[in-house]
Amino acid sequence: MPIKNKQGITDSAELARTEERITKKKAALLFESGQLDRLEAGTFKALSEIHRILFEDIYEFAGKLRSENIAKGSFRFASAMYLESAVSTIEKMPQTTFDEIIEKYVEMNIAHPFREGNGRSGRIWLDLMLKRSLGKVIDWSAVNKEDYLFAMERSPVRDTEIKHILSLALTDKINDRETYMKGIDASYMYEGYTAYKTDEI
Repeated sequence: MPIKNKQGITDSAELARTEERITKKKAALLFESGQLDRLEAGTFKALSEIHRILFEDIYEFAGKLRSENIAKGSFRFASAMYLESAVSTIEKMPQTTFDEIIEKYVEMNIAHPFREGNGRSGRIWLDLMLKRSLGKVIDWSAVNKEDYLFAMERSPVRDTEIKHILSLALTDKINDRETYMKGIDASYMYEGYTAYKTDEI
């Protein structure tokens, strides 16, 4: 059974297709309107606003901290009880160098602040930090899916691999719409529809 949604969709595959169609359109508008560039890079407010814009037509919880405990496989993301504190701590992490930015990205992924759509909003948030601090973004089409997923799974213990993989995909095409949209397309390769295990609290 898929997550309760504003579209009234009860089929997981249909919800995944609808999510992709709507969030790609919203992501394009976020870029084209210049709204993305007005956000304060590295803040939870920016991440929350990205998530809200992408998912506001699909989920009531768009842009809001999750109230459920969630897990993927055997890995449990940050407890909902301590999520607000965790996000506040992550927000204060430095973001001057490439290593610092990836470390911040990894920590926010471990927190997984939203019920759904963390990967999609998180990658836009990451690119915004890279763009502001380094004048670079990730060319996500140059990132191998399996390597990325394995490195992200390992990142809570060892972030060397994810830093290496993403460093090889850096580009200075920071204002290129095609590069940006490749990142949105890649999000569905990496993420797609994820059925998290949840515990209501």
